[in-house]
Amino acid sequence: MDLSTTVLDRDGRSTVERARLDPQAPVDCFYVYPTVSTDTSSLSDLVPDAAERNVVRLQLARFGTKCRLFAPMYRQLTLAAMGRANAAGIASPDFLGPGYQDVRAAWRYYLAHDNGNRGIVLIGHSQGTSILTALIRREIEGTPVQSRIVSALLIGGPDGILAPRGRDVGGTFAHMPLCRAATQTGCVVAYSSFRATAPPSATTRFGRSEDSTLVAACTNPAALGGGEAALNGYFDAAGATALPMGPADPWTVGGRPITTPMVRVVGLLTGECKSNAFASYLEVSVQRGPGSPASRDIQGDLVEPLGLHLVDMEVAMGNLIDLVGQQTRSFLDSARRR
Repeated sequence: MDLSTTVLDRDGRSTVERARLDPQAPVDCFYVYPTVSTDTSSLSDLVPDAAERNVVRLQLARFGTKCRLFAPMYRQLTLAAMGRANAAGIASPDFLGPGYQDVRAAWRYYLAHDNGNRGIVLIGHSQGTSILTALIRREIEGTPVQSRIVSALLIGGPDGILAPRGRDVGGTFAHMPLCRAATQTGCVVAYSSFRATAPPSATTRFGRSEDSTLVAACTNPAALGGGEAALNGYFDAAGATALPMGPADPWTVGGRPITTPMVRVVGLLTGECKSNAFASYLEVSVQRGPGSPASRDIQGDLVEPLGLHLVDMEVAMGNLIDLVGQQTRSFLDSARRR
């Protein structure tokens, strides 16, 4: 899988960056992908189509620089099923049926046959986050396996990861806290992203809590301790997201072609955890200063209630990968001291 990336600097220069996958990576990444299946049935089949392969390329493949990759197929609720649920006014479909059973079976098989007591990074987005959240609560928390969790990247969950106000644990999870430092392990990174120019409103579906004593988690992978920081986003150079969205404007001034599959624009994005009356979220700002080589905006918006959901992971992919590298080092150092 070609992950070569054109890097556009703020002064207009470009270079090509090539991902160096590590077949000897010391930890594993177990990934559950979001709602992408284009099957017309309510549940997807177990045959990987272009949609599943593409989301693995955009959301998971680059983590191969830090970990061995495991990505089970599962009978997810399809886009068609989600469309029918929305039409029926069902805001929170049940993701914990056959799809959850498939992932749980894959998880148990992985632990029995592939893990070998190695550290594990859990990665999920959207429907995948809902399934992994249930898996942590039912199969991991309070068991010996919890000691093997390097971190859990639970991004863009429809139900959010909730915690009591002013605390990092005690809501969704009884024992796994939110990550507040890059050296912290056994913790959770969670956020839903919205543009600074289009924050969540009363109709938002992400980052909200129906319980006034709990708030949706926002942990900025670029600044776990808080504040604004540069987001290191990796995007499909063709303008695609996990779902097809049609043609996009060119990335470069004058439409100069990009010949690599991926693109990264240095200094294009910043992120900061914010909250308003409706939600807690990762506010993404686009920096379009003079001399910027990028002539286009990022793609990934859905209708307002969903914000930048389609590119939740892409906007901070470099930050997430760097974070996994730092957490892995901390995890291995701690294991050696035990």
